[in-house]
Amino acid sequence: MTQPSQQARGATSATDLSFDLAALHDAYTSGRLQPQDVVRAAYARIAQHADNPVWIHLPPIESALARAETLAKDSARMRDYPLYGVPFAVKDNIDVTGLPTSAGCREFTRIAQATAPVVQHLLAAGAMLIGKTNLDQFATGLVGVRSPWGAVQNAFDPVYVSGGSSSGSAVSVALGQVSFSLGTDTAGSGRVPAAFNNLVGLKPTRGLMSTTGVLPACRSLDCVSIFALNCADAAAVFNVANANDATDVFSRHDREPATLPVKTFRFGVPDAASIEFFGDTRAATLFEQASARLCSLGGTPVPVDMTPFYAVARLLYEGPWVAERHAAIRDFFAAQAQFLLPVIRTIIGKAASFSATDSFEASYEVARLRRLTETLWHDIDVLAVPSAPTIYTIAEVEADPIRLNARLGTYTNFVNLLDLAALALPSGMRAGGLPFGITLIAPAHTDNALLELGHRYHLAGGLNMGKSAHAVPATAPAPAPAATGTIKVGVVGAHLSGLPLNHQLTSRNAKLLRSCRTAPAYRLYALPDSTPPKPGMARTSDGAAIEVEVWEMGTSQFGGFVAGIPAPLGIGTLTLEDGSEVKGFICENHILSSARDITEFGGWRNYLASLRRADATKTEQTKK
Repeated sequence: MTQPSQQARGATSATDLSFDLAALHDAYTSGRLQPQDVVRAAYARIAQHADNPVWIHLPPIESALARAETLAKDSARMRDYPLYGVPFAVKDNIDVTGLPTSAGCREFTRIAQATAPVVQHLLAAGAMLIGKTNLDQFATGLVGVRSPWGAVQNAFDPVYVSGGSSSGSAVSVALGQVSFSLGTDTAGSGRVPAAFNNLVGLKPTRGLMSTTGVLPACRSLDCVSIFALNCADAAAVFNVANANDATDVFSRHDREPATLPVKTFRFGVPDAASIEFFGDTRAATLFEQASARLCSLGGTPVPVDMTPFYAVARLLYEGPWVAERHAAIRDFFAAQAQFLLPVIRTIIGKAASFSATDSFEASYEVARLRRLTETLWHDIDVLAVPSAPTIYTIAEVEADPIRLNARLGTYTNFVNLLDLAALALPSGMRAGGLPFGITLIAPAHTDNALLELGHRYHLAGGLNMGKSAHAVPATAPAPAPAATGTIKVGVVGAHLSGLPLNHQLTSRNAKLLRSCRTAPAYRLYALPDSTPPKPGMARTSDGAAIEVEVWEMGTSQFGGFVAGIPAPLGIGTLTLEDGSEVKGFICENHILSSARDITEFGGWRNYLASLRRADATKTEQTKK
């Protein structure tokens, strides 16, 4: 974590504490605060803005306090949790076990049966989930007013839009209710709300953060995005959540971070003929100041014709990609379209006007435009654009919902179609105190490099974080985990995704490669008196295939991982069903005579599920 700001360092209670990660880390390590104090402060801050419909599902404080108390009991191992005691929120189109997922539609709401892997990684790293936030219905919109729960108000002026579709996620961070939040970004939903609420918004390279468990808008384009108070916090969250997911067909195998020039760089800016502010002269002035600040950091401006980018942007809503929005809710739309807000029903209903031929032709056109724009990266290192060309009041958007929404996507809609990374940054204040922001855009895999440059830019601007009085901490973001030699490790028990010891992998930046089975040569046992419950596995002549997850970690992290393995377990070599070998857990034979043989279940998850079923049956019989 970064070092705390002076304001945070002097805080004496959670009430006046900045929730940036540096300040929380300092408060925890000094012993001034416990995670329970931060949870209480988060709920108190939420109550202060109860008239702003930021939250859709806010569980009782007791559930968050239980999580905090568990962390507090494990505080001696704080450095194993890179997000220890950090409160966060998720957009309500992302699944969390046992909580409703509404996607901004009451009639669509269902209870999630599994937690999205991207959320699992954060929880395993010590973060504390507070609740789920409001959004433009079915993640369709850049305004934040398209919700039956009400329009989320801008954190700085309730008359103005907060930006969408991740409206609640952004405002929850800007108001200091949580440290960071997850949104989603198809057309700009992780960037426009950041700009309107004085936040950092990272739209990562497509496929780096899992979208399993996320109700998609356009599944082939969607990204889970990060809202944070500063770039260091965004980097800390990204480096935890950036993990391969074998269950996500769009998860990328090419994951090597790319670099950007640090001291001197070339940045593209829209040329005079193609820049657009829709008459907002104050935004134009603030963008000129932004360009000057980039120059002061070592940048050289390069005028860019934005025409081909705008052509790509128009295809996202005017072309057949709207049919992908329809595909996400096809059955619901067919049976219950009357429950969609009229503007959402109109937009998604346009899917019927496109044919399969239209889809192919549009994909060819995007490929042509992508090839045309690729040449730009020979001349510049990053593209700097306004995050949004202007801002509107809630009343203005409600009077002209489609045209004004489209304007806000001028500089965002093309990014995912062109497979680019983007970082929204605070960049000044308009008259009256409304935030203005810019976005830095670069080729895929430059996420960490953008965060490094973005930190320098944010720090130079002298703005406070969100709507707080706290300055940006000076310490730069942690770099992406170093590329080192790696070791593949097979896990079969408590280290599996979502289980109690998985954090021992994720905190070492291990990445999940795949789920598979061992060769049919092992027996699995439930070990006695093991906390948390763990299995042991032994190779035998009468064995079976056992479910296993294969993770990959750097060799520099492997030693510490092995050192934490308690007897009777150890590390040996496992043979997988395809004949390949990985490192994996083995068990000392002396304990097996007192352990239960659970091989018949085929894996630890199935065994745990059988215990839950047995408990449920017993409870039901007791009631009778």
